[in-house]
Amino acid sequence: MAGKSGRTINATPQNVWRKRILSWEGVLIVILAVVLVLCRAMSATYTLENVLREMPKYLAEMFLMLPMAFILMMGEIDISVGSIVCLSGTLGCFAVNAGMPFPVALLIMLGTGLICGAINGAIIVIFPELPSMIVTLGTQIIFRGIAEIMLGGGGSIAAKNADGFRTIGKSLGIVPIVFFLVIISGAIFVIISTKMKFGRELMAIGSNRLTAFYSGVKVKKVLFISYVTMGAFSALCAIFFTAATYGANTTTGKGFEMDAIAMAVFGGISSTGGKGKMIGGILSAFVIVCLRIGLGQKNVNSQVILLIIGILLIGAVLLPNISARISASKKKAIS
Repeated sequence: MAGKSGRTINATPQNVWRKRILSWEGVLIVILAVVLVLCRAMSATYTLENVLREMPKYLAEMFLMLPMAFILMMGEIDISVGSIVCLSGTLGCFAVNAGMPFPVALLIMLGTGLICGAINGAIIVIFPELPSMIVTLGTQIIFRGIAEIMLGGGGSIAAKNADGFRTIGKSLGIVPIVFFLVIISGAIFVIISTKMKFGRELMAIGSNRLTAFYSGVKVKKVLFISYVTMGAFSALCAIFFTAATYGANTTTGKGFEMDAIAMAVFGGISSTGGKGKMIGGILSAFVIVCLRIGLGQKNVNSQVILLIIGILLIGAVLLPNISARISASKKKAIS
């Protein structure tokens, strides 16, 4: 009905639960359930205990997805994260092999990530005319190149004293410690993106950077903080990945940047900025992790797994566009 102001008021209240179920996050929950059922049907070894046992090395990549989502929300990208993981892991192994206390090795790894993230952020802030894709492509080559020089001809290093890594790689019952840290980190990022000023600023920058700037958003500060956070969480990924593998080599972290981007985009976070929910990225990450473990248990070729994830990713990008076109054609037909 129409009020005195001339506005049309919907007399029928919206069904909130129906809206939530039909949202992309609701669809992801259904997809996760289907993946779990199918993987269990394909493999008798796909049990909760076995899945949790294999999760740590995959969960480590989820640390990359969280800040990557923030960067994508601004319409930027960071493809150097895999190389930061490699460099941080390499330095961590060198540190423990040199006899340094494990806490010192952790600080070195975290410091490496922070410095690499700060370098990315500083270049992007100081030279805004340079696309973040090109900047992080350059630093990707540099960071991995430094790691490869350190690793030398052998191309790998094993942590001779892996007691510290073994400790943080333990489980509480059957649940790995990294699982709890991922959930806590995810909750913090969800709160930041939905309840705090920083999250609103990310979306404002991604929607229209110039408008955000004239609205009082400190664009350069937000950009720099986001890239430093990305570096720190890349180091966190390196810590738990090293805890799962007890070493590093020249291929450590290769493709991690694509995995992080895939998790975020499949979760409904727009790669062009200004759109998406962190909870979607977290749900999609668990979908991909559970799918990888299930297909891995059936000895499916890793390239086939990448193909399946790629198809899911393209589907996630196309679905909203197809839905929008259908809605538009229906409106034209009615009019």
